[in-house]
Amino acid sequence: MALQSINPCTGAVTATVESHDEAEVERRLQLSVEAFHRHRKTSLEVRCAWMLRAAEILEKEAERFGKLMVEEMGKPLKAAIDEAKKCALGCRYYAEHSEAALKGEVILSNATVSYVHYQPLGPVLAIMPWNFPFWQVLRFAAPALMAGNTGLLKHASNVPRCALAIEEIFLRAGFAEGVFQTLMIGSDMVPRVLEDPRVTAATLTGSEAAGASVAALAGREIKKTVLELGGSDPFIVMPSAVLKDALPTAVKARTINNGQSCIAAKRFIVADKIYDDFERLFSEAMSALKVGDPMDPTTDVGPLATEKVLTDLEDQVRRALHAGAHVMTGGYRIGERGYFYAPTVLTGITAFSPIYREELFGPVAMLFRVRDLDEAIHLANDTPFGLGASAWTNDDGERCRFVEDLEAGQVYINGMVASDPRLPFGGVKRSGYGRELSWHGIREFVNVKTVWIK
Repeated sequence: MALQSINPCTGAVTATVESHDEAEVERRLQLSVEAFHRHRKTSLEVRCAWMLRAAEILEKEAERFGKLMVEEMGKPLKAAIDEAKKCALGCRYYAEHSEAALKGEVILSNATVSYVHYQPLGPVLAIMPWNFPFWQVLRFAAPALMAGNTGLLKHASNVPRCALAIEEIFLRAGFAEGVFQTLMIGSDMVPRVLEDPRVTAATLTGSEAAGASVAALAGREIKKTVLELGGSDPFIVMPSAVLKDALPTAVKARTINNGQSCIAAKRFIVADKIYDDFERLFSEAMSALKVGDPMDPTTDVGPLATEKVLTDLEDQVRRALHAGAHVMTGGYRIGERGYFYAPTVLTGITAFSPIYREELFGPVAMLFRVRDLDEAIHLANDTPFGLGASAWTNDDGERCRFVEDLEAGQVYINGMVASDPRLPFGGVKRSGYGRELSWHGIREFVNVKTVWIK
């Protein structure tokens, strides 16, 4: 079955890429394990040179890669170009810090010498989503390849050209054939690849259902996994917050990537004392956003990535309204061509609403009024997810409470949740487990080997 690249602005098929048959998958699996045995013996200095070359390619051709992202999944062009540049930043981080992160650690014991030695595991399967089609892949690939592993990418089926472009980048950078490969397969082929004994581990960024499926299968095979799943991140605003800073950040945090981000703020929890002003100003700012062609530099919000993403979001809003929610702005599809949805603000959502504990993947914000700090924290944690949280306050006591009591993999105070190569990234609860990025990320797919010498 061929994989199709569909322009979300028009719904038209722009490219078709042939999928890999069983024989080609087998060839690539064998090539990956053979490449691993060679790649793990290369020096960190050599890998560093290759990774820096990958960063250069990403930087110099950021506009070309950005346009490719826009054509396949619809994010605004500037954001797409910035994504390519962020990938370069990630490559540079691991080129500069892998030696220190993987350096053996001497530990005193009853041996003459004892230490921890970090070694690569082998071919790692990466199952990646379409919403950040370059960054999601590079934040896995850069540390995995620097650690000496090889990568097998099963990308989302609607971004096949992005997948092929990433494979090309690593080949052009100097990495040997087989060190990083794209598997042009559908989800139905994932179990066959994951069960293969040559694949040593897997990482997945995607839906809760996909993560549970991969984790269950990997568990039966006794293979390491890292999962970064959904999120329903709270954005909490307390009376001491500086609204002129919090408001524009709130709009950006909800509409970044056309609202299609796991760490986008989705639930806006606002103290009663400032709620009315926040609701009015936030709704006005959301309604003022320009929705349109993502290639147009004046566009704020482009189309959703696929027709299914659009229809799922429409259904969620419809069910919320049926349960008593109110629309402050938006709440409708725009046009008959393409997958555009108006930036939307919903209020009046109760714990009995069907979307109260769901993830909204699109430019739809839910507003909640709370009496005090305790209610804000309770509401923020009243979700099965625990990916990120943003809290706005200038009260030292409140800051400490948020840091200690918010159930999330990352808490940002007076700032928008974002991934950073220097900081570990991941969630708790049903948002997944394991960490990407920083030293934690590069150590996920290594053998932490204890060495004891008398």
